[in-house]
Formats: sequence, structure tokens, C-alpha cells
Amino acid sequence: MESIYNQRVKMTDFIRDNKQNFQDKLLSEAVNVASKINDILETGNIDLLKNAQKLALYVVEQKEEQLVAFAQQEGIAWAEHSLTLAFKLEWVQAIRRTLWHFLYQYDRINNHFIDREEFYVLEKRINDRIDQFLNTFIISYSKYKDKLIACQRDLVEHLSVPIIPLSQSVAVLPLIGMIDIHRIQTIEEKVLMGISDLKIETLIIDLSGIANMEMHVIDHFRKVLTGILMMGSKAILTGLRADLVRTMIHSRISFEDKAEAKGTLQQTLKEYLEQNRL
Repeated sequence: MESIYNQRVKMTDFIRDNKQNFQDKLLSEAVNVASKINDILETGNIDLLKNAQKLALYVVEQKEEQLVAFAQQEGIAWAEHSLTLAFKLEWVQAIRRTLWHFLYQYDRINNHFIDREEFYVLEKRINDRIDQFLNTFIISYSKYKDKLIACQRDLVEHLSVPIIPLSQSVAVLPLIGMIDIHRIQTIEEKVLMGISDLKIETLIIDLSGIANMEMHVIDHFRKVLTGILMMGSKAILTGLRADLVRTMIHSRISFEDKAEAKGTLQQTLKEYLEQNRL
């Protein structure tokens, strides 16, 4: 059955007054997204149909500032609720096709487009605006995702630098896993702040759980040990692995003047416990 359209002089009024036809056509164009509309509404409180008409009106009315702000807002909302880009791409392309279908119906009823030049100018203007929305949305989505990933990484890295107080003056820092340049910077920040906040006089750093470190990371770690000394604290290294010591020897980097080295963490903790009993 052919759709019946309400005739309006202005293109924007034509889209508004034929809202149901717009939505029906849009749903027929975006089959995969159509089945997820209610899920997306419940997950992120995002009304796809309402937002689609808003986008169409911004495009037709050439409201560039509002369109860009709307795209940025949408990008953040989709990233925040982990909605897939594939759905958004399909949806925007369906909006594009639906809008052109409506422009065809509008022209058919009103005989609006007098010559080809006017039509081609409109074609470029509308497609450029939809592309602008899509590009702005993707940039906003990506920036928010990158920021979220960076925050989660920082949280994980801070949690992976646990300074454990043993007494009012002694604490242990067990390091586990790979240490790259980014993580050694986190270790530096956490250690110096920990010494200041906890009033640590002796920090036992256990290295038995880490993989081999690159030379530039070892050099940075030496600077961390220098910082510990400058804070008036003493560093004790335990669990130095043979491959790490070998790398240090060949790179001519030594910790001897910066920290005391002991065998295992267990042995070191036993010594300190015995000292505290005396």
C-alpha cells in the first residue's frame, strides 16, 4: 500500500508532519538496527527514531553548529554504553537514504526543484552535512573510548603497584609482570608519594615476579632508586633474576650505590621480623 503524505510548502514541515512515514521508511532501510531499537533505548536511553528525525532536520535546515554538537553528544553516549559502531554506521546510512526518499516525495508533490543545478547544489549540501555528522560522531566516539581505556589502564597500573606497610617505617613493594616505560613512570610516582604519605624509612622492592626489563627501563628504575634516597628512605631489592642481572652487567648499570640487594623476599621479611622482636 502506497504511503499518503501530508503536503507542506516547507521541506522541514513536510518531514515533521509525515513523521510516521519517515519512521516506517527508516525502519525498512535499517533492518539490523530496527530489531535493536528497544535494547538501545533501555541500555543507553537513546531514542534512535527521535534522534534520526532531529538529524534530518539539522541537515535540511543547515544548522551546522547544532549538528556538530549533536554528533559529539551521540558519540559520547554510544561509547559510554559500549554500543557498536556498526549499528551506528548502518543507521546513519539508512537516515541518508530515507531523507533522500522524502526529498523525492516532497519534490513530486510540490514540484520544488526547477532545474538540475539547484538539485545538485542541494545534493552536495545534504550529503556533506551527513558526512560531517558521521565524521564528528566517530571522532567523539574514539576520543571517549581512548580516554576510558587510558583511565582504566592507569587504574590497573596503580593497583599493580601495591605498597604494603609492614610497620610504621617499613613497607614492601612486590612488582609483577612486564615493566615498560609507562609503568615505570607510574611506579616512580607511586613510590615517591608513598614514601612521603606513609613516612617509609625502608622500602623492600621485590623483583622476583617481573619479566626482563629493557635497558632504558632499567636506567629509569635506577633513577627511581635515586629518588628514594633523596626522600631519606632506604631501598632493599630482593628477588633479582639472573637474566635481569645479566642485562644490568652488560649495560654497565648498577644499583649498588642506590640500594641494598638481598636474596629473597621471604628471607628479608624474616630478618626484619626478627629485628622487630629484639
